[in-house]
Amino acid sequence: MKVNSFEELVIWQRAIKIGVQIYRLADQSPLKNDYKSRDQLIGSAVSISNNIAEGFEYNNRVQFIKFLGYAKGSAGELRSQLAFLVEVNRVSKEEYLSIKEQLIGLSRQIKALITYLKNKKD
Repeated sequence: MKVNSFEELVIWQRAIKIGVQIYRLADQSPLKNDYKSRDQLIGSAVSISNNIAEGFEYNNRVQFIKFLGYAKGSAGELRSQLAFLVEVNRVSKEEYLSIKEQLIGLSRQIKALITYLKNKKD
């Protein structure tokens, strides 16, 4: 199946949904007044979908693989930030575990696409 736009990519769609969840989480107390943590969380979350989109738009497999790696890294960064925020009582354990599972699934999908693109013969 030929993908014509990054919006068609399931990984981009999942990244957007996670980003929306992070925005909503950041708008709740106590995070809404913790501006530094809030900005970092949102930045990491938005970076996932943005890197997928940016890499796709280069229309170059090597560049796309590179930006998919950045997106995967941002997913890990977001998981780490959330884990820290659980420890300092800014995020509930339940919210963290829910988002963590989604991020792990997304990271697996990104890795699978990277592997596919690396092995693809033109």
